[in-house]
Amino acid sequence: MLRPKQMSKLSVTGSKQVMGSVVELVHDRNVVDVSEYDGSWDGFQPGNPEAEAEEASEQLVTIRSIKSILGVDDDDADGSRSVSDADIDAELPEIRQRVNELDDRRDELREELRGVEERLDAVEPFVDLGIDLNLLSGYDSLEVAVGYGDERSVERELLDADGIRQYEIFTGDDVMAVFVYPSKHAEGVLDDALVGAAFTSLDVPDSEVAPESYVRELESEKQRIESDIEEIESTFADLERDHAPFLLAAEEQLMIEVQKAEAPLSFATTKSAFVAEGWVPTEEYEGIAAALKDELGDRIEVEEVERAQFKSDGDAVHEHGEAVADGGTTIGRDDPPVVQDNNGLVRPFEVLVNAIGRPNYSEFDPTALVFLTFPLLFGFMIGDLGYGLIYTAIGGALYTQFDSPAFKSMGGVTIAAGLSTAVFGVLYGEVFGLHILGDMLFGHSGPPLRKGLQPAYSYWVPAWIVVSALAALVHLNIGYVLGFIEELQFHGIKEAVYEKGSWILAMNGLWLFILSTWFQGSKPDFLFTAFDSGSEAAFALGFTGLPVVVGQAGIGLFLLGFLLLFIGAPGEAVEIFDALVNVLSYARLAAVLLAKAGMAFAVNLFFFGVYVDEKGGYHYGVGGMPDAQAVANLAQGETLSYHGYEVTSIMFGGLYHGEAASLILGIVVLVLGHLLVLALGVTSAGLQAVRLEYYEFFSKFFDGGGRAYEPFGYERKHSRQE
Repeated sequence: MLRPKQMSKLSVTGSKQVMGSVVELVHDRNVVDVSEYDGSWDGFQPGNPEAEAEEASEQLVTIRSIKSILGVDDDDADGSRSVSDADIDAELPEIRQRVNELDDRRDELREELRGVEERLDAVEPFVDLGIDLNLLSGYDSLEVAVGYGDERSVERELLDADGIRQYEIFTGDDVMAVFVYPSKHAEGVLDDALVGAAFTSLDVPDSEVAPESYVRELESEKQRIESDIEEIESTFADLERDHAPFLLAAEEQLMIEVQKAEAPLSFATTKSAFVAEGWVPTEEYEGIAAALKDELGDRIEVEEVERAQFKSDGDAVHEHGEAVADGGTTIGRDDPPVVQDNNGLVRPFEVLVNAIGRPNYSEFDPTALVFLTFPLLFGFMIGDLGYGLIYTAIGGALYTQFDSPAFKSMGGVTIAAGLSTAVFGVLYGEVFGLHILGDMLFGHSGPPLRKGLQPAYSYWVPAWIVVSALAALVHLNIGYVLGFIEELQFHGIKEAVYEKGSWILAMNGLWLFILSTWFQGSKPDFLFTAFDSGSEAAFALGFTGLPVVVGQAGIGLFLLGFLLLFIGAPGEAVEIFDALVNVLSYARLAAVLLAKAGMAFAVNLFFFGVYVDEKGGYHYGVGGMPDAQAVANLAQGETLSYHGYEVTSIMFGGLYHGEAASLILGIVVLVLGHLLVLALGVTSAGLQAVRLEYYEFFSKFFDGGGRAYEPFGYERKHSRQE
């Protein structure tokens, strides 16, 4: 699974008379990623498409246009049907004519509807004015203007204007009508007067009726047009239902015909012969080669001209093991496509890897490693049975309710992350932040792991920091080793040692020194107490530090790594202390662990309340709270026995134990709070785990940029081949 499927380049040579048969058989097998001829051979030209390609392409464009108009999608047909070229020639013109006629009529109606709506918008101000439309125009001796404006500004301009005998202004809420009786021989005086006024003119609708009546006429016309459009839409729905199976099947059939007809464009051809090549998984080579020979016999020559190795030096290996020289041996020097070789359990995690880039053929595919590490990192940081079960349910819904491969992949990732979260939740003894699970499963001794949020168990916090560093060392060493192997294959032992071996020595050497007792007084105490056998040891393993000699050897390895890096890449030597920084970056695991635990604790604190025992342990008031007044009256050093615990103080009484209003508020806080923690678990734990994978881990060996495998063929869904 760490390597993609090995690919072989298949070459088929034969007479043009059998080229069509080769195309048919290769298309039906759907395993060959066809290579494009690069024009490098003398006397060879790219082939010409078959004669039927143009007609099939035109019909395909027509069908897609009809599908767009009718709104046909892939879910509109169940099963498949047989469709022939004769069926397409007979049915398609009739459907096209009917659909185009309806579409043209719908466009006309929509244009009419826009015109009616524009007229309705235009007449709306006149309804407010309340004057019949025929009274606002058509005068010989009066000038009229209707519009928006300031009445005082208009009236002032009218009073100052010459040539006006008399005027009248009628106003509505937002609009006004100005009537002017001009002096004899004075024309256009109203327009001249309004130039200086705050006034915006409106065109008077062409109608002889009152504005209200005109609106009713337009509304009636609008309803008629909308009814006609709805009738056409209903007809379209009927056509979609009746013709969707045919259109989808015909589209598939035509797509296949176009693929086959245009295939020769990728071949190297002469007047009488052709050469076609393409990549095929090596495991499929014998089958496709045998099928071609069985079908066409001696009329073609089938050869495995390359078997791509997992190297980046450009070498390819012939089926008999001899190297194929560069240049002129194949019709195109294209890189092999990448077929990630992961089983069904691991495959969903390809979505995380491919988000950065598909692995290139010559490098390791980290999908299986992400499958192993990402859920562990995520589950460690959240670690709650309740949240884990919800994540698992969400992942199950994504996986089962959606057909999209992307959604299914994210569903698979979420299921794995949820299950890991649930398992860690059992080990932490937590369900929705409550510690009741630990008491139920593990008794008075409590769960095997603690998050360290409570003062009584605060010694777990530095232990988790050390665990995060150790996890980093394992994770990063795997990345460096994979990078070392790639450098060894690509450029030889010298480059591998300089580029990756130097970092392996430097990082491990530095941390051997850090974890040793050499200069122990200058190092944090928790490095030597987290795993010892003391009362505050999170893991009683008896480890109190590596011997001094190991620390001294570690410094030697670190200096050797620095020297090798300086020799191989002097510019990178200044970054040598990334060997420390990269590992410390994993301390975010412990930080997110405490942050998520703290948020869940705060939510439960508000609802259930928390009392504190004499050892600094926190206890939720799930089964009740000790008497607050009695606790408040305790003298210094005194305790109050409650449910087997010696209570020293109450951190918060809990909304759950208050009146009805308090209980309702508490339920809201509880539900919304845990939903927030659940959501932030994705944005914090999820993103931090992804960051460690992408930035810290992938950078040690992964480049990406691989080419997707696109075999020549088509998986039929709506059509059948007779």
